[in-house]
Amino acid sequence: MKRERCYPRVIVTAKGARWTDGGHPWVYESDVARVEGAPENGALVDAVSEKGKYLGTGFFSLHSKIRVRLVSRNANDAFDEAFWRRRIRWAWEYRKAVMGEDTSCCRVVFGEADGFPGLTVDRFADLLVAQTLSVGMERLKPLLFPLLVETLNADGAGIRGLYERNDVALREREGLAQGKGWSEVVPHVSDPVTEIRENGVFYRVDVENGQKTGFFLDQKYNRRAVAALAKGRRVLDCFTHTGSFALNAAMGGAAGVTAVDVSESAVAMARENAERNGLGDRMVFLCADVFDLLPRMEEQGHKCFDFIILDPPAFTKSRDTAANAERGYKEINLRAMRLLPRGGYLATASCSHFMPAARFEQMLRSAARDAKVELRQIEARQQSPDHPILWNVPETDYLKFYLFQIV
Repeated sequence: MKRERCYPRVIVTAKGARWTDGGHPWVYESDVARVEGAPENGALVDAVSEKGKYLGTGFFSLHSKIRVRLVSRNANDAFDEAFWRRRIRWAWEYRKAVMGEDTSCCRVVFGEADGFPGLTVDRFADLLVAQTLSVGMERLKPLLFPLLVETLNADGAGIRGLYERNDVALREREGLAQGKGWSEVVPHVSDPVTEIRENGVFYRVDVENGQKTGFFLDQKYNRRAVAALAKGRRVLDCFTHTGSFALNAAMGGAAGVTAVDVSESAVAMARENAERNGLGDRMVFLCADVFDLLPRMEEQGHKCFDFIILDPPAFTKSRDTAANAERGYKEINLRAMRLLPRGGYLATASCSHFMPAARFEQMLRSAARDAKVELRQIEARQQSPDHPILWNVPETDYLKFYLFQIV
């Protein structure tokens, strides 16, 4: 028997109802026929079709184009502490199931994929880092954050604080201010720096000043795949950031590794990580723009490397700039293919949802044709399973990673 409904109602157009019936948890502003009641920003509302069919319950946003973010399609759910405690436990149990003991650094909550729309939580050893991009989750932080710490500590995680990285412009679309700092609802210590160990490599992670939440966790097992292929090879790691792919290659037995990034601070951090792992004597670090470096190497006839890794930042964050991004991806991949000898290896990635796999693969075919080489695919991979993909939510499927031999 359905619970008596106590929430304001958002009446969804026929087009919007088909979208949500297909499994997507968002109701766009353009698909709202009318709103019954006067919901507060971030409050729970029922989404209902124009024919009266219950579609789900979710958080209402007065400012975002995503007007409702569904959290449940079960009309009998009560959204109390027990509900959210259960959701958190499910998310954590999933990580333990798919990653085994490898949960000391992982994504604990991945937004819609875990039923927490607009919330990301990463674990870095004894610290949690949260990024909140929806007003509904913002309102729930005093409840959710202590439950997160409690759940992990019950498993012996020893969490000593939760840091918020809300210094992102996307919050403004929800009418939320930017900022960062320790969560006030969770006890914490003052040091925002910790150390993690991933694939046997140690990293110093600064959750206050590092990119995104402090470290990119989604390539964990792709880095392991690179390490397995690197033994005895001369490796060029482009867009190295803090050196994660380069360090894995060196740890895997590469004959030598050159790590390149345009950011001097990133190169300094990568060098520091290399020293921490006793790999400094096998690695060279360059501060350079990859878009300048690869053509220069090609002009000079360099054939110094037999394994090139391309893991650039997202070249596009919207459909409007996807064409420009595709040109950027092709440029670096074409140059890398020309630099590699026959029998050499290429690892290449895109972390943008707006560059779907089919388009990225077509770009790679075009680059290979222009470089007059053939690609022998070794593996096609995605993000690690702590970043689960919901097939009904394409936005959760964003990372493409390929390993090729050049023939």
